[in-house]
Amino acid sequence: MPERPKNMPLPSSIHNRRRWLQRASALTAGGLLSPAGWAQPGKLAASTRRLTVAQLVDVSESQQDVSKDFLIGSRAAWQDINSRGGVRGQAVTHLALETNGTPASVRLGLDEALGNPACVVLSGSAGDLLASQVAALTRGQTIAHAAPWLQNSTLDLGDNTFPIFAARREQMGHAFKTLAVMGVKTLGAVYASSRDHAAHHEEVERIAASMQFQLKSYQAGADARILGQKLTADTPAILLFIGGTPELAQFTLGLEKQSRQRYIVALADVNLQTLMQMGAARNTPVIATQPVPMVNASLPVVRQYRDTLARLFDEPPTPHSLAGFIAARYTFDILNDIEAPLTRQNVLARFQKRSSVDVGGYRIAYNAQGQGSAYVTQSMMTLDGRLVG
Repeated sequence: MPERPKNMPLPSSIHNRRRWLQRASALTAGGLLSPAGWAQPGKLAASTRRLTVAQLVDVSESQQDVSKDFLIGSRAAWQDINSRGGVRGQAVTHLALETNGTPASVRLGLDEALGNPACVVLSGSAGDLLASQVAALTRGQTIAHAAPWLQNSTLDLGDNTFPIFAARREQMGHAFKTLAVMGVKTLGAVYASSRDHAAHHEEVERIAASMQFQLKSYQAGADARILGQKLTADTPAILLFIGGTPELAQFTLGLEKQSRQRYIVALADVNLQTLMQMGAARNTPVIATQPVPMVNASLPVVRQYRDTLARLFDEPPTPHSLAGFIAARYTFDILNDIEAPLTRQNVLARFQKRSSVDVGGYRIAYNAQGQGSAYVTQSMMTLDGRLVG
């Protein structure tokens, strides 16, 4: 990820948040936040009957905001599940395995999970590139890879990856559904880095072509702000941004120098609340899609998420932690429905049924491509700095 410009420092709230996340990770690794401490006396079976759910997360600088929020949501859910009796009376050890996003670290984290005989499922891999790596590395193995934060809509899922969130294709379709009616024919695609371009440009170009849009592509260098400053008059007015929140904040600051009004469409790896805290330019409207309900929705799962988060963590609700919460709740619902012994083989067989599940109003119903949901919402950061949607 490009270095943050010295004149665009992180506000103290972001610094404090990241310090808290680092402390939480250290405490978890040391066992001070182990599920044993979460259980209510008398509700869970003996610790010798524990089963383990492993979650790999990418905490590299470019992914940590998404992954850490996702992990917090999952951690809150498993803590709440254990306080209510666990899975069929068994306590769940939630094993969080942090990686730096490189293939070698993902492989090490996955080896640790697979080498743990108590681990019966992988749940909530985050972020997108890591989830894609885990899906590829576990293809054909006897372990379920459930509810990953997987945005790639062209990946071969095999028979053991079970995504429950709308992928990039559905998000782009939702964001662009009105553009054709408005007569828009050309879009710009801005990639935050060479890594983002290499990983995503073929998929994005294929999706845009299928939706009959012409696409002009742009790639940022060491500082996305410079690209924003250099856009010319023939650059499309509507830009699809592929990258994370810090890079988008830089890019919008560059757009401040432009006389032409631009509109940015960002996908699910951007958090608008964090974008505002990072000092993004206010004169560029940003629309962001999310494959989960709004965090203020009235769905039962959202209410449970907000209540649990408020009770257990000093963190504001975000779409990514809601996604992590839903991922854990979905995994729990499947595990809790298995009557046979909870082995990897039995758990995988149950997930492979791809049964429809209603997680507190968030419905998961797999299609022929193995995708569990096409549910997408969107929010907008307006010119006056408000969040709408």
